[in-house]
Amino acid sequence: MPFSCRPSFMIYSLKLNTAFLLIGALMIAINGLALLKPAPAQNWLRSFPRSKKWGVALISVATVWFFFLVARMDLGEFSSWRQTVLILTPIAWVLTWKYVDEFLAVRALGMVVLLAAEPLLEAAFLRPEPSKHFLNVPVYIGIVFAMFWVGTPYTLRDQIAWLTGTQGRWRAASFLGVVYGVLLIGLTFTLAKPPVS
Repeated sequence: MPFSCRPSFMIYSLKLNTAFLLIGALMIAINGLALLKPAPAQNWLRSFPRSKKWGVALISVATVWFFFLVARMDLGEFSSWRQTVLILTPIAWVLTWKYVDEFLAVRALGMVVLLAAEPLLEAAFLRPEPSKHFLNVPVYIGIVFAMFWVGTPYTLRDQIAWLTGTQGRWRAASFLGVVYGVLLIGLTFTLAKPPVS
């Protein structure tokens, strides 16, 4: 299938090279900061799971994103529910940040990761290059982690405690993150060019 022909069920128009660049740059920025300023980064990461501020910010992002999807995407046999879901979405947002106080930041982060997985997987869909798996595999791993964060959010707290347990572990993880980010950006030069119509 030509790269310019997208199946009708696809929601986003993110290209694979753009996905490589975005995720690569994000990994370099986050892990580079973790390498350069380990103490502040570790302190922030340890405080994140119970941060009300980050919880409200991330649940707001997830709510707006979900609202956009419901308003735009084909709901099939559930299309008659569209208006009801659109009305209930902001109500659910208010009730969530008001009453779901325990590990709200972790649950909301899981929601954002699950929402972000869709455009990234779409970007690699039907692409012939084997390099797409350098994006697909981490995304699927992220989906598994995100489901645990939403359902059992204390798991992220335990993962953070393990990651920040030793400086060697922290530096190794941060360095590998930077290397992987550079790799993703480098892979943009290996992608086939879309055919000219």
